[in-house]
Amino acid sequence: MNVKRFVAATSREALVLVRQAFGEDAVILSTRPCKEGVEVLAMAPESVAQIEKFEAHAAAPATPRAPAPRMPAIKPAAKPAAPAAAAVEQDVERLAMSTLSFQDYVRERMLKRRQAAMQSAARAAAPLPAACAPVGPAAPAAAVAAAAPSVEGGLGAAAPLPDPGTPGLGPRSVAEVPVVPPPAEPAWNAAPAAALSLQVEQEQRAMLHELREMKGLIEERFGALAFMEKLQRNPQQAKLTQKLLDCGFSPVLIRKLAAAAPNDVGDLEAWVGGVLQRNLLTGEAEPALEDQGGVYALVGSTGVGKTTSTAKLAAAFAAKYGASNLGLITLDAYRVGAHEQLRAYGRIIGCAVHTAHDRSALEDLLDLLSAKKMVLIDTAGIGQRDSRTQELLEMVGHRSIQRLLVVNAASQGETIEDVLIAYRAHQCKGVVLSKLDEAVKLGPALDAMIRHKLKIVGVANGQRVPEDWHRMTSQALVHRAMRGGGSSAYRLDADDVNLVFTAPPQRPAWTGVAAGGLHA
Repeated sequence: MNVKRFVAATSREALVLVRQAFGEDAVILSTRPCKEGVEVLAMAPESVAQIEKFEAHAAAPATPRAPAPRMPAIKPAAKPAAPAAAAVEQDVERLAMSTLSFQDYVRERMLKRRQAAMQSAARAAAPLPAACAPVGPAAPAAAVAAAAPSVEGGLGAAAPLPDPGTPGLGPRSVAEVPVVPPPAEPAWNAAPAAALSLQVEQEQRAMLHELREMKGLIEERFGALAFMEKLQRNPQQAKLTQKLLDCGFSPVLIRKLAAAAPNDVGDLEAWVGGVLQRNLLTGEAEPALEDQGGVYALVGSTGVGKTTSTAKLAAAFAAKYGASNLGLITLDAYRVGAHEQLRAYGRIIGCAVHTAHDRSALEDLLDLLSAKKMVLIDTAGIGQRDSRTQELLEMVGHRSIQRLLVVNAASQGETIEDVLIAYRAHQCKGVVLSKLDEAVKLGPALDAMIRHKLKIVGVANGQRVPEDWHRMTSQALVHRAMRGGGSSAYRLDADDVNLVFTAPPQRPAWTGVAAGGLHA
């Protein structure tokens, strides 16, 4: 397989070089940007024909031919000369006159050895012919007469009968001459044959694995080229794709939207906004958290506003149902004076704040506050890559506790993705988007919520308690995200969009709705 690398300033120049080297039927394996411009891997169409021939030859089962019947001799025959050197010379001459590759030559040699081993095993297991079976002296005369010609015919001049008058030998009939079976092939020939067969199968699997990887790479590249060609044919869709990238949405979600977009839609941006609204879960039809009641633990990474969000939710509940029906617990023993912050909010609300240092103390406090309509637990802020995150999740793993994940809406999309995975967002009651007022682009946060199918139960857009606690609809959140924003230095042009979509994805990012897709 002759694969050649071509480097040029643009894709068009690289394709011209490929066409000059291999002709119009050249096979393009991959295209990727490099320092010099564009790098293209290509091979000649004859190489594809050789690969197809090798696959067809590997798929054909080896059917060994049945060995011809062999007449045993009376005495051991002379040891035949090994024709190994002549066979190798013939194979070398045939290889020089053919177009087979070295791999095909090695494989044919292995298959020949395997067939020879199978034929040897078949000859060793085959029973002797009836005409060659030894006949005892008590056999009938007819059987002796019938057996004698066959023995004599099989002996010929190479094995004459012993003379009855030879000293030391008594008179013996033809039927009493012992028949010597053919020498069996040595058993040690079977082991190398089995090892060679196993090696051939392993090489075939490795070759098929490489071919599948090459096929996947080609399909991926052609898929990216087809997507870019579709954008070029539809200027409205290309403009909307560039806008969605500027708003912070991921290329994975944009591909899903582009694949589901109808060609005859009038206002494509309005259609995309409607699709995003239908796939963004906000629990608009459900009662608010302060109306539902229950035990909630607010978890999240450092500095996302868990304590402030706890105070806002507690103040909203106390305003409706009174502070006597509210219980506050803090688990934040890492930061200096962290529990004092929640105690200050508790004094303003009129509710006592309890501190739990371990799992047993937390369970005791839950039993103590079991009569309360709502119990809020403020946890310590731990980074999503810290080993203590697992300990915190186990500590709040009580059957009566429902977790609320607080996510900073101003974070990068990759950071939000990492937080959702580390804190097991799919097991949480919902998500609280904090620092909405600090987020330049809301697209990354909403993109992660849509892909993971997470429910936004509340948003926080400031430091005021409880004024900056809201429940926003999906329409309002999508409208806020589609406005975009940010510096012009981070906006993409048409060439940048091509680079984004031609880069291969590192891992599957469509986790939440991979089976069902978007609800268009």
